[in-house]
Amino acid sequence: MTDGTKVSLWDRSAEEPDHEAPLPGDATADVAIVGGGYTGLSTALHGAGKGLDCLVLEARRIGHGGSGRNAGLVNAGVWHPPGAVRAALGPTYGPRFVERFGAAPEYVFSLIERHQIRCEATREGTIHAAHAASGLKGLVGRHAEWSRLGAPVEMLDREQVAELTGTRAFAGGLLDRRAGTVNPMGYVRGLARAARGAGARIATGVRVTALRPDGAQWIVETDRGTVRARAVVLGTNAYTDELWPGLRNVFTTIPYFQFATAPLGAEGATILPGRQGLWDTAKIMSSLRRDAAGRLVVGSMGRVMGDARDGLSRRWAEKRLRRLFPHLGEITFEEAWHGEIALTPDHLPRIHQLAQNLYTPIGYNGRGITTGTVFGRAMAELLTGMDPADLPLPMSGVRNVPATDLRARLFRTAFAANQIVKAL
Repeated sequence: MTDGTKVSLWDRSAEEPDHEAPLPGDATADVAIVGGGYTGLSTALHGAGKGLDCLVLEARRIGHGGSGRNAGLVNAGVWHPPGAVRAALGPTYGPRFVERFGAAPEYVFSLIERHQIRCEATREGTIHAAHAASGLKGLVGRHAEWSRLGAPVEMLDREQVAELTGTRAFAGGLLDRRAGTVNPMGYVRGLARAARGAGARIATGVRVTALRPDGAQWIVETDRGTVRARAVVLGTNAYTDELWPGLRNVFTTIPYFQFATAPLGAEGATILPGRQGLWDTAKIMSSLRRDAAGRLVVGSMGRVMGDARDGLSRRWAEKRLRRLFPHLGEITFEEAWHGEIALTPDHLPRIHQLAQNLYTPIGYNGRGITTGTVFGRAMAELLTGMDPADLPLPMSGVRNVPATDLRARLFRTAFAANQIVKAL
């Protein structure tokens, strides 16, 4: 069914066991869910809890796509500050979206607690760090907006961010105490376990090849059999293929790579001692976090060029860590990987109704853990009678982004150039 290749450090270090089960042949379901990531499994968990017969169809393994390659930062909100979200979505959906996504980390951690998901969860917040003095203005504005809404956010000066991170490389930062970190593969596998416990079925190694309506049902054709379902949810996000014509053109894919060191032990004790996740304000952003074993995981936009032992990306990662933490001795990297992010023009996600009883939440812009979890719950509620007007944002039809392939190539070229310059 699988080639045994580990897709990330998280794949190797997750405590939650993998799940593999074939589709036993033709099947029926209330809801056929394409994709075994955060969206698909949250839909299955919440749908099964509401009495729906849910069947998840995953082409590879649970978490094979973005869910198992994620940085593991459980952040509140989206890229935009609350005011910009309200302006984009209007007086009804804007405040609702801000409220629900501000509370999204709390909901994720409540699921982790309720289902005892073993995913190295920490709730010490995340830090949006100013890569230079120029990055502070936006953080000050975000702090003011979230503070007015009563969110537990704190502005950090250079000394305070240095104390929390172990480096003086940042001009300041914004600490969001609602947020935290997880082992992202542990979390998605835990969602799968919880969904199965609620009564959902999950089939892996099953590629969906076609969708077609048949009266009040959908025919879902796969390479392992045919599924008849009342409704279909596509939970493929950045890993969307040509299953539904034109769907790949509603976003631009951008790659994000990460390198994980060997456990640092005492030498790394002063680096992110509270295990907050961090990302910076640079135009080509980078991220940093520690895992439960004391590894540093550093990443940025782009693909891995080379591997964990040698190559351009490895040189970038080592230089980045030495700039941040010059006291580190020899740096050994254990794993290197990259995944794909679905970037929308306005940096806001979408919920598309593709046809009657055919839906897809999509375009997560790098916020997959919270967005996939919240949208999966929303899909279950929608399929059990919720008014579509009560969704977190308005449901829409597909609108293609012009020249997505060209935009993706331009992004990749810029990210590669960034690695080259900073690895020298």
